[in-house]
Amino acid sequence: MMDTEELRKNFLIEDLIINDEIKLVYSHYDRVIIGGAKPVNKALTLDTHPELRADYFLERREIGIINVGGNGVVQADGETYNLSKFDCVYVGKGVKSVSFKSDDAASPSIFYLLSSPAHASYPARKLTKEEAMPTTVGDASTSNRRTIYKYIHAEGIQSCQLVMGLTVLDKGSVWNTMPAHTHTRRMEAYFYFDVPEGQVVFHYMGEPQQTRHLVLQNNAAIISPPWSIHSGCGTSNYGFIWGMAGENHTYTDMDAVAIPDIR
Repeated sequence: MMDTEELRKNFLIEDLIINDEIKLVYSHYDRVIIGGAKPVNKALTLDTHPELRADYFLERREIGIINVGGNGVVQADGETYNLSKFDCVYVGKGVKSVSFKSDDAASPSIFYLLSSPAHASYPARKLTKEEAMPTTVGDASTSNRRTIYKYIHAEGIQSCQLVMGLTVLDKGSVWNTMPAHTHTRRMEAYFYFDVPEGQVVFHYMGEPQQTRHLVLQNNAAIISPPWSIHSGCGTSNYGFIWGMAGENHTYTDMDAVAIPDIR
């Protein structure tokens, strides 16, 4: 029964990427935290927050970090990870210090963050886009030819429950995640990036027979509940980071919805 304003208030995250700030949004869907860090003129430190009732941010959490900007550095308890565009680093439960820095203020890094509760510790690990099992799917004739990069999942970087990767659409393709699907065993969050200025993405959500849409601009994120489809169509090609947490971290666990059945 929500109108557009209510949908945007409850599911859309705008202004996530701010110069020289870390912004975090806490969702009660599987208690995932969605965040962005853009260090331009200084390094940024991931601090804990009173709401977590934790001595440090990753005391009971894990985090996935993907860079979609210029070259930069993530430091985790003294270990240094150099990240180019599309590189990912996972940092596990128990790491006390995490910080972010750009190599060049004229081309700053843009770090997208996704954190979920964790009840086991896994080692920090970096994965480049070349190592992320890139797979091209879809077809230009249906405007959805795209390359999928899988970073944190059962056959990639090991985690407690976090799953994370990104998708880049070819020029001339605009549809993502089509045919659509749900996965009631976990929630999902999308972060749209490289949306050209003046262009938008129509993100479709809701139950398969009761769909809704939200209009997003560059560097916006959206929270997708377990019962909702998550698909989009842009006025141009673009990229998006997808991340999930919940009952399992099997990438292929999904309930497909046939295109003619969507309402």
